[in-house]
Amino acid sequence: MTDRYAATGVSLDAAEEAKRRIGTLVATTRTPLALGHVGAFGGMVRIPPGMTKPVLVLSTDGVGTKVLVAARAGIHDTVGEDLVNHCVNDILVHGARPLAFLDYLATGTLVPEVATALVEGIARGCRAHAMTLAGGETAQLPDLYQPGHYDLAGTIVGVVEEAQALHGDRVKPGDVLIGYASNGLHTNGYTLARAIVFGRLTLDVGDVFPETDRSVAHVLLDVHRSYFAAVIPVITRVHALAHITGGGIPGNLVRVLPEGCQAVVDSGAWQWPTVFRVLMRAGEVSLGEMRRVFNLGIGLIAVVGRDEVEEVRRAAEQAQVATWLLGEVCAGTAGVRFTKR
Repeated sequence: MTDRYAATGVSLDAAEEAKRRIGTLVATTRTPLALGHVGAFGGMVRIPPGMTKPVLVLSTDGVGTKVLVAARAGIHDTVGEDLVNHCVNDILVHGARPLAFLDYLATGTLVPEVATALVEGIARGCRAHAMTLAGGETAQLPDLYQPGHYDLAGTIVGVVEEAQALHGDRVKPGDVLIGYASNGLHTNGYTLARAIVFGRLTLDVGDVFPETDRSVAHVLLDVHRSYFAAVIPVITRVHALAHITGGGIPGNLVRVLPEGCQAVVDSGAWQWPTVFRVLMRAGEVSLGEMRRVFNLGIGLIAVVGRDEVEEVRRAAEQAQVATWLLGEVCAGTAGVRFTKR
C-alpha cells in the first residue's frame, strides 16, 4: 500500500534517521547541569549551585537569509555555529552565562545528512560554551519551503545573579566605548549582501570575492563571533554591552543608553573590513544605510569607566579579539552620533 504521508512529501523514515543522528550529537553537549533523557518531550537543566538570587535570561533568534548562502554553497555546519554564538552574545550583554539551548529546523524535504551537519555546528557551539543542547524540533513542511531550502532558529537560556545583571542603567557621561572586532557580516544584512554579490557582481559561491584571495562562500559564511571568552572575565567591570546586529551601531548601542546619555562614536577609530567596502562600492549603498544594515567590523561595544579600559581590553586581547577605543558617552539626548577626527 502507498505511504500516503510520504506521497505528500513528508518522510517519517528520514525523520527517524535524522533523530538518530541528532541524538548522538546532542549527547556530546551534556553538562553536569543536564537532567532527563535525550529525546524526551522537554529538556531539563539545573540552576548552577551557589547562586544567591539567580535570574534566567532568555533569547530567541535566527540566522536570517544566511541560510540561503549555506544551501547554495552546500556548507551547512557553520550556520549552526552562527546561531549559537549569536544567541550567546544576546544574553552576554545582560551579564548572563549560557545554560541550555533549543534549536528549530524547518525544511521542505528532510535530508538527514543536511540536518546532521546543521546540528553538528550547533553542538560545536554549545560545547564551546559548556552549554547543554537540551532539545529542539525538526519540521518537514513541503508546502511551505522550496526543495533544498530550510530555516534555522534557536532559543537560549542563561543565568545571572540579579545584582550583577546589566541593563544599561550604570552608563554615565564620561564612560568610554570599546569596540570589539567582528568576524565578517555575522548574521545580518544578508538580503542586501546577496543582492549585491550574486546580482550586481554576478558572482557565485565558488568565485573569488573581490580584493581577497578567498571564495565568496568562505567570506559570506564566516562564523558569527562569540564574545563570551573576551568579556566574561571582566563582566563586573562593564557598565553596559551592546551586540551589534541588525540596525548596526546606531540601532543597537542606543538600546543601552539611559536618558541624558549620548554615545559619540569616532568613525575613524577603526577600518572597515574588505567585505563592507566592496559591498558599499559595488552596491552603491549610502554611508547611512551601511551603518544601519551592517556591523561594519564592530560586533560588540562595551561601555566602561575610564579606569577599567586597560583591563577590559587586555581580556579581549587574551581571547584574541581586537578592540578599538571608539569614543565616549556625553551628556545629551539619548542616541548615537558619529564624528571623525
